[in-house]
Amino acid sequence: MTTVLAMVLSLVFLPLGLAKIAAVPVMRQAAAHLGMSTGVHRVVGALEVAGVAGVLLGLTWMPLGVAAATGLALLMVAAALVHLRHGDPPPRAVPAAVMALISLTYAATAMAAG
Repeated sequence: MTTVLAMVLSLVFLPLGLAKIAAVPVMRQAAAHLGMSTGVHRVVGALEVAGVAGVLLGLTWMPLGVAAATGLALLMVAAALVHLRHGDPPPRAVPAAVMALISLTYAATAMAAG
């Protein structure tokens, strides 16, 4: 189960993180909508990519995976709050909340597997 969750997290966060780092137009628009500079958005993308690396490496060393998944969960909670703070309707925060839950599920599953 941990491997499946790691793959889900990787398939979501890696392309989004790389797109933020590359500052593709849709990501620049998203950053502007949320009142973020492109530089800050690139940092968020780098954190997402680092989280993916940690989750995947966590398949061989559990403490790293748990730390990375926890970091991704915190990042997604912050993302959901930023959307709500900027007046987005609550459904716009749902994807971030779901990814936070998946990240926490990965961490719990990894810890349970030992």
